[in-house]
Amino acid sequence: MTEGKDLDERNEAASVGNTSLGKPAGGGNRWTFLTNHSHVLVLLHANPGVVLREVAARIGITERAVQRIVQDLEEEGFVRREKVGRRNRYEVLTEQSLRHPIEAHRKIGDLLSLVAPVDEDESESASDWERAGDVGG
Repeated sequence: MTEGKDLDERNEAASVGNTSLGKPAGGGNRWTFLTNHSHVLVLLHANPGVVLREVAARIGITERAVQRIVQDLEEEGFVRREKVGRRNRYEVLTEQSLRHPIEAHRKIGDLLSLVAPVDEDESESASDWERAGDVGG
């Protein structure tokens, strides 16, 4: 991989443009309030057994960008990965503080409770995600 391409993928992983779950409301390439890192956290928390290809499709970024984000989150102690058979299971560590000084007084769990679906009817079950495509992650 060339250094320029590696930098492009890093920028894509960190960018805030076009990062809502799927496509931004109203269509087009619009910015959102949350980063790709927070979108990955939300999806991993909602479905710990999800494959990263599905996360990438839901957010609208490459699978490689999601892999790098998960690596960032693991290295900083926000996510724990466990191998279960041939798949991974992710645990979001909700008691960790958010990183930026402006929001450091809040926990990851605070963000998740704000953004994640409130009840079972609004959230997608693991079987819904598995029907969408059971691919390695």
